[in-house]
Amino acid sequence: MVKVFYVVPLVAVIALGFARYFFLGMKKEHQGSDKMVEIASRVADGAIAYLKQQYKVVGCVFIVIAALLGVLSYGFGMQNKLVPFAFLTAGFFSGFAGFCGMKTATAASSRTAYAASKSLDSALKVAFRSGAVMGLVVVGLALIDYSMWFLLLNKFSANLTGPEKLIWITNTMVTFAMGTSLQALFARVGGGIFTKAADVGADLVGKVETGIPEDDPRNPATIADNVGDNVGDVAGMGADLYESYYGAVLAAAVLGSVAFAKFGWEIQLKAVIAPALLCAVGILASIIGMFFVRAEEGADSLQLLKSLSRGIKVSSIIISLGSLVTLKMLGIPNVIGVWGAVIFGLITGLYIGKATEYFTSEAYKPTKTIAQSSTTGAATVIISGFGTGMLSTSLPVLAVVGGTILSFYCASGFNMENVSMGLYGVGIAAVGMLSTLGITLATDAYGPIADNAGGNAEMSGLSAEVRARTDALDALGNTTAATGKGFAIGSAALTALALIASYMEGIRACFIESGKEFINIGVSRVSVVAIKLSEIMQYYDIHVLNPKVICGMFIGAMLTFVFCGLTTLAVGRAAGKMVTEVRRQFREVTGIMTGESMPDYGRCITIATVAAQREMILPSLIAIISPVIISFVFGVPGVLGLLCGSLSSGFVLALFMSNAGGAWDNAKKYIETGVLGGKYSEAHKAVVVGDTVGDPFKDTAGPSLNILIKLMTIVSIVTVGIAVSHSLL
Repeated sequence: MVKVFYVVPLVAVIALGFARYFFLGMKKEHQGSDKMVEIASRVADGAIAYLKQQYKVVGCVFIVIAALLGVLSYGFGMQNKLVPFAFLTAGFFSGFAGFCGMKTATAASSRTAYAASKSLDSALKVAFRSGAVMGLVVVGLALIDYSMWFLLLNKFSANLTGPEKLIWITNTMVTFAMGTSLQALFARVGGGIFTKAADVGADLVGKVETGIPEDDPRNPATIADNVGDNVGDVAGMGADLYESYYGAVLAAAVLGSVAFAKFGWEIQLKAVIAPALLCAVGILASIIGMFFVRAEEGADSLQLLKSLSRGIKVSSIIISLGSLVTLKMLGIPNVIGVWGAVIFGLITGLYIGKATEYFTSEAYKPTKTIAQSSTTGAATVIISGFGTGMLSTSLPVLAVVGGTILSFYCASGFNMENVSMGLYGVGIAAVGMLSTLGITLATDAYGPIADNAGGNAEMSGLSAEVRARTDALDALGNTTAATGKGFAIGSAALTALALIASYMEGIRACFIESGKEFINIGVSRVSVVAIKLSEIMQYYDIHVLNPKVICGMFIGAMLTFVFCGLTTLAVGRAAGKMVTEVRRQFREVTGIMTGESMPDYGRCITIATVAAQREMILPSLIAIISPVIISFVFGVPGVLGLLCGSLSSGFVLALFMSNAGGAWDNAKKYIETGVLGGKYSEAHKAVVVGDTVGDPFKDTAGPSLNILIKLMTIVSIVTVGIAVSHSLL
């Protein structure tokens, strides 16, 4: 049966092969004029310079944490001795995936702009297939890393037999996800601070104060703004969804090893490898779906959305059928129930995408309403955006609630006492939601490519027809970016829930590794090998009236707001420096406004880079340190409270911030099409202020929250031995 697993790395290699195919196809496209090439080179050089600096900082942090994990592993025996090495490989692959996606995106911008001079469909294909490189590299590298360690641990556990072998392998592997989570948080927070500092500086001084167009070459912050689109929305988003994808497969595998242990080793193995095999099917479905994306000339934003949705729908249909065939071939017990969990996860992801699209796209009423409110000033724009963002949380939350309960019931055979099987269903639902990540991430990475193409067209002075096409693609990109963030946040909720269940399994593993054979629960003496999750809850007195649980929940909820506060204020400080610098150049460098002198673009890139590196450290440390402190002080009950509090508050807060920011952004785009006075009108100035407020919401604080809640869970799993054996209370 292990031979079937080799399909996973094989398909991962196929994904990387198609990524290379799309990359080479993009490179063959015409780059445009010398001016277009020069602008694209400036953006690419700035993006590479930023990533090099970030990877230096992150590399130092990784070395320190790997050393600490080495102490826990080799000094205290609290972790498997491979954890420090797997931590580094997971972080490396995550960072490398982001780098590949960003390298492709920066090369694609001028080519997309030039393709727009031929047709809208040509430009869409160049931008989308360049985004597909990001999607396919993420899923390909994630499954290669997963496969490598699964097969390696299978060799290392030759002395183990029966169900215990797979429980040990999967519980060990879930700790590896800490590397992907930490890399993703640094990429998201650092990239988000960079891009929004540049964006806010460019908009406030350029559009509002001096009245020059967006992406005008006279604006000193415009190159930094384009750089930020790549480091934040390509490299950052890639690392973010790499972490969700990797974590979902690991969590489902852990839950499968426990839930199916009673059926014997062969059935247990099938349940463990099923999540990775489903992801392999999803990769093939994504590749097929990518070839269905095309657009008609003159298409509006709604028609362009349908063009991208066509590819996602095709992929979803293929994975729906392919997952049933895969599960039937494996012969997993309750195959229809487990397949139902996959389908409900897939439907939940699609529904969240559609709900996000409704609340953020300029084609629908909520965003148009925000635009209409601009006639009475910036204050009403901000109020309207806040209200829309709050309302937008309802549908995704209800979707996740429905997907969770339905997947639990399907997998458990509608038996609430069969908790382990039900939790496996939740884990497999998260895998189902993320199974078509290849094409879903392609539609998201497409956004900043289209945005940069528009900037290149503006700065190069291309015709109004070309700019109109790039504007249409850019407006679509804003919606796909918002949809991608909603999808990432929704998948994080299901993945985090599955990881919390994995934390409980980590407690069982700690009992076994400590040499305990039995524990006393009330008047009963229970074997630690056969202990149920409900019995672990009873042993630690985990319920809502336990003050340790309540305190943990309050702290978890509070930390999500503190995290958002720190990241939002960081953007404000960095943006303030950017605004000051842009004003200084307009004031002191003669000839900028007349085009006789070139702005100092490099100075603005340096300001954003330094601010991002400095400001990303403290928010990231919160996610690492807080679970360890709670483990020491409150033990297992406090940690579970912390994780539940951060998950519930962080999920809703992330949706609010992401959707409000996306709606403000597209309200601005809607007015720029010519309604309510169009560009440079008073209404336009009002929505630019709203868009500026929403920038740190949608691109820094909001999307970083979904990584925070997963990283805190992973850190808790890695340090579960502290909570079990060394807590003060």
